[in-house]
Amino acid sequence: MEAKPWRDRVLHEEELVEQLQLQVSQSAKRRAEALLDGVAELGTVAEVARALGRSWNAVDKAIKKNGPDRSGPDTTE
Repeated sequence: MEAKPWRDRVLHEEELVEQLQLQVSQSAKRRAEALLDGVAELGTVAEVARALGRSWNAVDKAIKKNGPDRSGPDTTE
C-alpha cells in the first residue's frame, strides 16, 4: 500500500488544524461563560480565581478575551 502524496497529507493536516482551532475557540467561549457564572455565584473574579487556584488576572483576562460582548444590547430577553 502506497503512502498518500505529501500534498494530500499537508491538506489533510491543515483541515485538522482548522477544526482544532475552531474547537479551541468554542471551548474558550464556554469556559468564559462558566467563569462568569462563577463570578455571579461567588461575587468577584478574585473569589473565582481562589476557588480554582488561579490568579485573578488569568481569570479576568479569560473573561475579557472570550466572554460575551457586553457593549451591545442583550438580545436574549
